[in-house]
Amino acid sequence: MTDQPSVADRLAVVRNRIAAAGGDRSRVRIVAVTKGFGPEAARDALALGLTDLGESYAQELVAKASTLAADVPTGGPSPRWHFIGRLQSNKVRHLASVVDCWQSVDRGSLIEAIARHSPGAHVLIQVNVSGESQKGGCAPEDGARLVDLASEQGLVVDGLMAVGRTGPAAEARAGFALLRDLADRLGLAECSMGMSHDLEVAVAEGATMVRIGEGLFGPRPLSPGRVRAAPGPAN
Repeated sequence: MTDQPSVADRLAVVRNRIAAAGGDRSRVRIVAVTKGFGPEAARDALALGLTDLGESYAQELVAKASTLAADVPTGGPSPRWHFIGRLQSNKVRHLASVVDCWQSVDRGSLIEAIARHSPGAHVLIQVNVSGESQKGGCAPEDGARLVDLASEQGLVVDGLMAVGRTGPAAEARAGFALLRDLADRLGLAECSMGMSHDLEVAVAEGATMVRIGEGLFGPRPLSPGRVRAAPGPAN
């Protein structure tokens, strides 16, 4: 029986994949998606210098943020928490004290809730570039309006975010190209796109941020009675 790759080994692979796709490993930010893993995954990421951590579920994020806050030594690296899952407006106030970047902002009511509970917060506007109804995000033609609304509400719009089309990685290319083009037209620097299975396509199309879960930490543990699902919205 062989040893499983360590997080450090997997991180080296991810960085090599970024470079092979034409990305600058020092400029394409890796958001380590710890959803479904215990706090040890977040600790491992921090130990390797990955301070951008992503979570999709409010309760899980609050619990991990509390655990890590107690662990981080004085002067040590602190996590920068990204909320990357679908978000209900009524959850914002519970998350406002821990979220550093809200990545899945896709409607006016959510913008208003974030502005109310986390004034001046950093956000990404999520755009549905695949046309799949099961995925979050505003329609591409609504992106500019939401960027303007968020700015008017005092939020800092760093860029755009999208989830690639389900299926072979190559099928996500058109959507990623659309997102990069929209970001450029709106004068936004950040493009959060690409996950463990399609990061090469995303990087080739101009991703500045990739969201990697299983590519760093291995398969997510399964709860009793659950079956493994297709890749989720941000892993």
